[in-house]
Order: sequence, then structure tokens, then C-alpha cells
Amino acid sequence: MGSIPSHTDVFVHSGVVSRVEGHSVTVTLDQNVHCESCRAKGACGVSDGAAKQIQIDDPTKTYTRDQPVRVVLKKGLGHKAVAWAYVFPFLLMTGTLILGSALFEEWLAGVLSLAVLVPYFTGVYALKGYFRKTFKASLQSL
Repeated sequence: MGSIPSHTDVFVHSGVVSRVEGHSVTVTLDQNVHCESCRAKGACGVSDGAAKQIQIDDPTKTYTRDQPVRVVLKKGLGHKAVAWAYVFPFLLMTGTLILGSALFEEWLAGVLSLAVLVPYFTGVYALKGYFRKTFKASLQSL
């Protein structure tokens, strides 16, 4: 089936349950047939050929392996995800490069601007529990 917009504030993508561990369900998303006409397919990770998997915690229902489901995502979360993954690191790196260029030699400023990403993404990884709650997807049985 692929991805289909259902309402103005959510996006629905079909998939199949590939693993169930307690209340955690891993869903393999179907190949997206709508990617060909999308303007953002070059920036989106769903449009490439590899199978995408998403892990969802759903304590309310039980799912079985190979069960077809729909993954429901809020559209507004995309802007937050882009900000955390691309905008904030870019601003941090650019700010460090500008400040470092004023204080140090160019090569050292460049190294510092790249090195500042290590603690940033380490912090993002440390906050993965927060991000799982913020970027929560839900499941619907077919």
C-alpha cells in the first residue's frame, strides 16, 4: 500500500510486524509507492531502496509476527526532527567555526567545529528516552 496521508495532522504508512518483544513492536515499513511524486524524496530516508524498520512501544495491544499494520506519525514532528538532526548541529558547528576563526588558526577552528559535534550527538544519544517519547508513533491493526 505505501504511505498515505489520512488527515491533515498525521501521516499513515503501512507495514508488517517483523518482531515482537514484550510491549515493543518492530515494524518493517512497506516500500513507498508515493515517493516518485514527492518533492522532498531526495532529503527523505524513506525513499531509498533499503527496507526501513521502526520500533514502537505499544502496551495497549498485542501484535503477532507478520501481521499487517499501519504506522501513524504526526506530521508536525518532522520539523522537530529536522531541527535536532540538521539545524541545531549546523548552527553549533558554524558558530564554533566563526568563534574559533577569531581565536585560533584556520585548521584548528575547522577541527574544533567538527569536534563539537561529538558531544552534541553524544548528548542526543543520551537523551534517546526523551526523543522516543517526543517522536512517538502509534500502530493501527488492519
